Amino acid sequence: MFITLLLVTFIIAAATSALLAWLFAKPVKKILARLVSEELAPTWQRYLLFAIYVVGISGGVRVWDLERYINPDKEGTILALNSDRWIIEVYKTVIGTLQSVAWMLLVFFLFALLAYVIVRGQEMKRAASQV
Repeated sequence: MFITLLLVTFIIAAATSALLAWLFAKPVKKILARLVSEELAPTWQRYLLFAIYVVGISGGVRVWDLERYINPDKEGTILALNSDRWIIEVYKTVIGTLQSVAWMLLVFFLFALLAYVIVRGQEMKRAASQV
């Protein structure tokens, strides 16, 4: 039963990550096209989408939390996997995936905003010096 839970949480986390990668592909592409050269933008976009998968799956599949279903607690009892716990674990998987990817994208967008301000400042300085 534990292996099934692990597999189900992995599939749910991967599907949620895929949905998020699809939803954010265009905004990430536009931001990177503005900040880096056209040759580098697709490579950085591919890396960022890969990072969405990695962060999303690792945030959604919490192996250390799932270990309580195979390792006994201090009293020597193993937690039973009933339907209520399945629902909670699926919910935790979705929320964990969303939360992890949200933090990763927040950091990316903050750095992208900082980079945009720097690039825009250099463009304005260059335009002022040409006049």
